[in-house]
Amino acid sequence: MKAENLTPLVEVTRGHIVESIHFGALVAVDSSGQILFKSGDPKTVTFLRSSAKPFQALPFFEQGGAEIFGLSEREVALICASHSGTDEHVQVVQGIQQKVGISESNLLCGCHPPMDLATVRQLWMRGEEPTPNRHNCSGKHSGMLAHAVLRALPVEDYINPQHPIQQTILKTFAEMCGLKSEEVIVGIDGCSAPNFAVPLYNAALGYARLFDPGQLSAKRGEACQLITRSMSGNGFMVGGPGRFDTMLMQIGKGKIVSKGGAEGYQGLALAPGTAGANSKAIGIIFKVSDGDADGTRAGHAVAVEILRRLGALSEDQLTQLADFDSHLVYNWRKLTVGELRTCF
Repeated sequence: MKAENLTPLVEVTRGHIVESIHFGALVAVDSSGQILFKSGDPKTVTFLRSSAKPFQALPFFEQGGAEIFGLSEREVALICASHSGTDEHVQVVQGIQQKVGISESNLLCGCHPPMDLATVRQLWMRGEEPTPNRHNCSGKHSGMLAHAVLRALPVEDYINPQHPIQQTILKTFAEMCGLKSEEVIVGIDGCSAPNFAVPLYNAALGYARLFDPGQLSAKRGEACQLITRSMSGNGFMVGGPGRFDTMLMQIGKGKIVSKGGAEGYQGLALAPGTAGANSKAIGIIFKVSDGDADGTRAGHAVAVEILRRLGALSEDQLTQLADFDSHLVYNWRKLTVGELRTCF
């Protein structure tokens, strides 16, 4: 990311002095492609990281994968998730694998401790080591494997960028974002699967189209509706205890899809009518340039402020998101020493 493309998004004060600033860029786009507002350069190119997951799952569902394997909407949501690795998440991952006829040993995502600290403690007390199903991307990888099984393709190297399912995913993602495949920059994600870098504007357009499939083919439109319905209705599967994506979708009541990505990336989609009676579907994308510890300091406040300005949340909903909003900063004695606030 180039410095000239960025703008201050969040500042942290100590007393009356701005002590720290988080820079980035953001854009909100409706499903017709119109920019509703922006801060920084919407042409900024950066990787979506896990915010790409709904698009990576899309071609599998477009080809009828959910119906063929009898997947529930909870399982659909988990395939689009960065889950916290709780026992409940693992049980759902295992259910997907059993229905598809694959196993945890097929996953090529690697291992890491669960994102949920309570689960980390439980595993330690039980003397268990994390396995690939605890990985936050195990649902995505199970979905990619299911895609390969559906098409009778090899499962051994399903994450190879040249594998047919990865090529299909790339093509589908590009089409949703209004691009050609060759215009998408491909890199390797933390879970070893391919990931995509595109301008923020195009990613936001893709997110808007998830909630407005009117211009898409019938099959793709139905798959988009399945994804948005499953994610917005099963927020816990997409994230986990205390996670921003989970909380926002739970209070959004089917009108909001939220999918964060690593390094300060965030994708949001609003259903038609969410930002006003006649509003179109809206896609919102922003990137906090310093990586932002996955949104826990600056990004969540940015997301809440964007939704506030769009009129997408009621006062009651905003109150429920207060822990993620701009807030006072306290020291260890609980004395107020400053403020974290959006400034775009």
